[in-house]
Amino acid sequence: MIRARPLVQSGPRPSDALPLAGGPLWFRDVEMLVRGRPPRFIPAQTLDDETAERLSAPRAPVAGLAMDRPHVMGILNATPDSFSDGGDHVQVDVAVAAAERMAGEGVSILDIGGESTRPGAETVAEPEEVTRVLPVIEAVREELQTPISIDTRKSRVARAALAAGADIFNDVSALTFDGQSLDVVRRTGAPVCLMHAQGDPQTMQDAPHYKDVLLDVYDWLERRVLMIEAHGVRRDRMLIDPGIGFGKTLEHNLALLRGLSLFHGLGCPVLVGASRKRFIGTIAGVEDAKARDPGSHAVLAAALGQGVQVVRVHDTGGAMQTLRLWRALNDPNWGGAQGGQT
Repeated sequence: MIRARPLVQSGPRPSDALPLAGGPLWFRDVEMLVRGRPPRFIPAQTLDDETAERLSAPRAPVAGLAMDRPHVMGILNATPDSFSDGGDHVQVDVAVAAAERMAGEGVSILDIGGESTRPGAETVAEPEEVTRVLPVIEAVREELQTPISIDTRKSRVARAALAAGADIFNDVSALTFDGQSLDVVRRTGAPVCLMHAQGDPQTMQDAPHYKDVLLDVYDWLERRVLMIEAHGVRRDRMLIDPGIGFGKTLEHNLALLRGLSLFHGLGCPVLVGASRKRFIGTIAGVEDAKARDPGSHAVLAAALGQGVQVVRVHDTGGAMQTLRLWRALNDPNWGGAQGGQT
């Protein structure tokens, strides 16, 4: 099967170029990918109508957020053992203060989770996970209107979180871990983020292998989108995430990041979470996860350059600086520094 990866550009858009996902970036050439063959390049104007529409059509809003510009999702882990910020936000008042700081910095989404999915992490029982996240979500919702996503693999946790005020179901298993999770999405009407992972957190870094990581991850996510769509959930309620660092080697992560624009072919907003991941430390020579923010922002800027709509980060202040400068340089719709423009 042939896959089309737009070669993304910014600046004034030529008349023969197509907009990328209804945003500020555009493409006039496409890399056509077929397993086992060298890529070939064609003008975007020669694409079939369905492929051109998937790549260029504006994305529907997510939790009230327009997807014609990129957004920062701030990570707020109510866990004792996350790889970077474990234990930082287990107290509700501390978590709320962190949420208020992130909102003040301009983040669009607060991603609250109660189970670490770092390599080697143990599964947390549902009651414990609910106990960790529910008070935080309730307290944050009392203070802020910023959209909240619940980062969980479990239907009971998602259902409770959405009832408490969360807006988005962010599932690192793409609804494969819990057979009832799809029903939660169908019944609540919440947007859902579907992430690719090879294996589970306990085993995912045990020699991950792919025939072609870019096409393998794309095809897996496409199957998930089609299956969920067949069960009555519209595609415009889905985001997709290639799962950087989840069952991938350094080389796999780099291949996915270089080819991110391919994922626009699924017709959904694209979310990328590479913040403070080990491959950044390996390349940059930085062991401490919290010291990897400069490298994380370099990856963030590269992802923005391929039209990613949501970036999930720890250092929200630094990410917002990166986003604002990137938009000033690349987005003709950027409105200037006044009025809190992002």
